[in-house]
Amino acid sequence: MLRRIALALVAGIIATPALAQDWVPDRPVRIILPFPPGGATDLIARILADRISRTSPHPWVVENRSGANGNIGMEAAARSTPDGYTLGACTIGNCAINPAIYARMPYDIERDLVPVFWSGSVMNVVAVHPSVPATTLTEFIAWAQANRGRVNYGSSGFGSSNHLTPELLNGRLGLGLVHVPFRGGAPALQALLANQVQVMIENIPTKIQAIRAGQIRAIAVTGGLRDPSLPDVPTFAEAGVPNIVVEPWFGYMAPRGTPANVVAGLNRMLNEANADTDVQARLRGLGVRPEGGTPARFAEHVRSEIARWREVVEQNRIEKIE
Repeated sequence: MLRRIALALVAGIIATPALAQDWVPDRPVRIILPFPPGGATDLIARILADRISRTSPHPWVVENRSGANGNIGMEAAARSTPDGYTLGACTIGNCAINPAIYARMPYDIERDLVPVFWSGSVMNVVAVHPSVPATTLTEFIAWAQANRGRVNYGSSGFGSSNHLTPELLNGRLGLGLVHVPFRGGAPALQALLANQVQVMIENIPTKIQAIRAGQIRAIAVTGGLRDPSLPDVPTFAEAGVPNIVVEPWFGYMAPRGTPANVVAGLNRMLNEANADTDVQARLRGLGVRPEGGTPARFAEHVRSEIARWREVVEQNRIEKIE
């Protein structure tokens, strides 16, 4: 009898960690989106939140809180209670470029946040207003050089990849493009459609519908290979501008102090949603490459990107934002 009791206790002790890992929320989970509705970050989060909500007893909700190129919303996420019920949407901009380009950050990625999930990666696409007399990147470069200081480019804000990529082109090719920042990709797209800016290098999901509708003209993508959603659009290298490869990415972080089993539970739910065939089809249709994997995989990617963009900012002497 004593032996059976002892074995039962041991079995219980062994089983307890496994049960602890199986965390399930008992109320709605909130994803703070640090950008306005309509951009790639927003579209991806809503697809995943919708899929999880269909099989969860409690919905996942998306809350847009934009400003300061994502710093305002991400600070709110970092300051939230570390209980698993608030996530912050992490992008190449607010989690990798901002630390390099802002003189003072309201949060520290490694000190205040913990990685949860890498949802996907995209390419940026160079798109111009139809009035621009260029159908190729080479033609656009020649036109911009002939009109230095008179060609405006829109971005989702200072420090975003769609701000720094044109600045890299300005530095390398002397284009003289003038930066017009907006509070997100969707408002910048509206400015491009209205010809308030003439060019925009933005995430494919934000612009793909306008490209397919012929409202704007795509002339190059920033990936190492062509994007399956825009197979006829060449890469920078194919268009004659080598050594510029920018692939923005998206994921989610939780406030520092969130228990490991809670992070594991959130990661599991997001991986399950990301693996759904309908979700995969919707993401790929927007030009998103689904990623997934462990929190550690996302953490390593974020660390490498922080180092990369710090080097880009320093080498190109890009002025910090006060």
